[in-house]
Amino acid sequence: HVHVAESGGGLVQPGGSLTLSCTVSGLTFESRAMGWFRQVPGQGRERIICITWTGDYSYVSDSVKGRFTVSKDDAKKALYLQMNNLKVADTATYSCAADAQTYSSGCPSPPFGYWGQGTQVTVSS
Repeated sequence: HVHVAESGGGLVQPGGSLTLSCTVSGLTFESRAMGWFRQVPGQGRERIICITWTGDYSYVSDSVKGRFTVSKDDAKKALYLQMNNLKVADTATYSCAADAQTYSSGCPSPPFGYWGQGTQVTVSS
């Protein structure tokens, strides 16, 4: 049984920072491409940043370039999203996903892959 869970969301002021975590169980985390996505109610899911199974960046959205970084810890089966200089426009539910295939160099592609339920990030003064 695969389980993906995000944590670390919350309320932060504009210009602030936040780190999200994603833990995965039930699959070979170290051989999976991983990605972070976000969604605002009434809008489609936005792909924001992805890494290959080796940890190399495969995609970074222009909307977060220079502000967000991602890292992973294979031993802990964890993915992290460091968000700096947050803006009101970053307010969304953030989800992480593991690719359905192993050893992929792309991003997880919905509806395929393994997805968490998401964690809410609200940027407001």
